[in-house]
Amino acid sequence: MDAVLLGLAYITLFLTYLGLGLGYLPGYRMNRAAIALTGAALLIVVGVLDLERAWGALDPNTLAFLFGVMVLNAHLGYAGFFQLVLNRLVHLARTPLGLLVWLTFATGVLSALFLNDTIAILFTPLVLEMTRQLRLPPVPYLLALAGATNLGSVATLTGNPQNILVGSFSGISFLDFAAALTPVALAGLLLQVVLLYALYPAVRSTRALPPLPEMRFRLNRGLLFKGAWVTLALLVAFLLDYPLAQAALVAAGILLWSRRLRSERFFLRVDWELLVLFAGLFMVTEAVKLLGLLEPLQPLAAAPWGLLWVTAGLSNLISNVPAVLLLHPLIPQGDTQGWLLLAAASTLAGNLTLLGSVANLIVAEAARREGYRLSFLEHLRFGLPITLSTLLLAYFWVYR
Repeated sequence: MDAVLLGLAYITLFLTYLGLGLGYLPGYRMNRAAIALTGAALLIVVGVLDLERAWGALDPNTLAFLFGVMVLNAHLGYAGFFQLVLNRLVHLARTPLGLLVWLTFATGVLSALFLNDTIAILFTPLVLEMTRQLRLPPVPYLLALAGATNLGSVATLTGNPQNILVGSFSGISFLDFAAALTPVALAGLLLQVVLLYALYPAVRSTRALPPLPEMRFRLNRGLLFKGAWVTLALLVAFLLDYPLAQAALVAAGILLWSRRLRSERFFLRVDWELLVLFAGLFMVTEAVKLLGLLEPLQPLAAAPWGLLWVTAGLSNLISNVPAVLLLHPLIPQGDTQGWLLLAAASTLAGNLTLLGSVANLIVAEAARREGYRLSFLEHLRFGLPITLSTLLLAYFWVYR
């Protein structure tokens, strides 16, 4: 390749990953999806990729799986399932400490079954309303929500986008993945409760909470019944080792076949930006591989300890999904422990800073709109110890 074009390719990649890390490019009104797709387009212009090679870089299994899970989440959201769960949770929690424990574990379990970003989007305004009515400080409960969405999602392939990628690339079954990493998720959730208990005196109280009126929401029993049996059937298919993407796509088709909801309403809740982000990242990563830019990382990622810290570092520099896409070619196909460590480290590292995961940003931005501030330093005070402790836990558990 011509030296000038090669230089332009390097500049394009630098700006692309800078934008992915920051979430924007200074002076431009572009989000991560736009940055990834624009970066891929420029790499085609300078000749690193052609359209056929770029198109071939897309992984249909990942995209189909992600789309299917999004349709399921949209259906359950319209049915009122998530609001129903939080409503029941409030009435089970009798004290501020009980509320912290129930919120942490309920959020963690839901994030394991459904995409963690979905849980963050739906639960943040409900948690803010709940703490306002109970006259509780919102920050520790917001941290519990953000942390648990990351920690709980470690447990399964459906928990977050980077796990979906790992499942697609590695071929690890849903059951094997869950059996390996569920203990890490549960231990992490317990550690979170202990840490928030130590950091925030207000959540230690065991005084009885005042009665809270029922949260007002629309529950559609017909949609809830259909969503419940489709979810159950999908989980059974996963456990029976039916192809993940195929199962998720069939489930989406069944849910879209509806007389109650117009198709447009499903598609309104599908995160098209995330799908575009994945498509752009697949193309950009293909260019990185073609240019041989992964070679310097190979010695670092060859050892488990190096893989742990490289994954955690990259996940905070350029975000966890781009980090997994960059690092996955360095892991041998049969190295199950390496794949599990890549999934766990990229997810757990998201708790380090407020910018470490999309779920953190969703919670912080929703809180800001409601007049509450979750600052970078406030989050770091919680994020640093929980991240270091859970990364070490994951490493020693996977390589026990």
